[in-house]
Amino acid sequence: MTKVSFYTTGNGWQGFKAMGHSDFATHGEDIVCAAVSALAQTTVMGLQEVLGIDCLLLTDEEAGALVCILPQELDPQLWDQAQLLLQVLHTGLMSIVNEAEYRKHVSVKEVPYRENESATLRLQKRWRKH
Repeated sequence: MTKVSFYTTGNGWQGFKAMGHSDFATHGEDIVCAAVSALAQTTVMGLQEVLGIDCLLLTDEEAGALVCILPQELDPQLWDQAQLLLQVLHTGLMSIVNEAEYRKHVSVKEVPYRENESATLRLQKRWRKH
């Protein structure tokens, strides 16, 4: 199952983590995995390349993991634009979760953002920073 967590703060979402393989079909034919990956990667490209935000980005292809964290100090206008992109990601993922055929392969939840726990993620040996 692919599990997506949105990190919440008092101001919105600080970022997200997508982890795991959906196991809907074999590697290379898994449309659920492809959809989740496309949504997550497009969101990251929007944040970094369109908005110019220097996000903390960690990946582990073997584990099927992607973590994207917004910087703590971000211009309020950029923060609002980033929230819009994250809302689009959330909406797209929820459309997958709401399909009966796919819901047992993807979960989406909101969790409190704790910076010290995210720092622990950065130190894991298998993670690559981009």
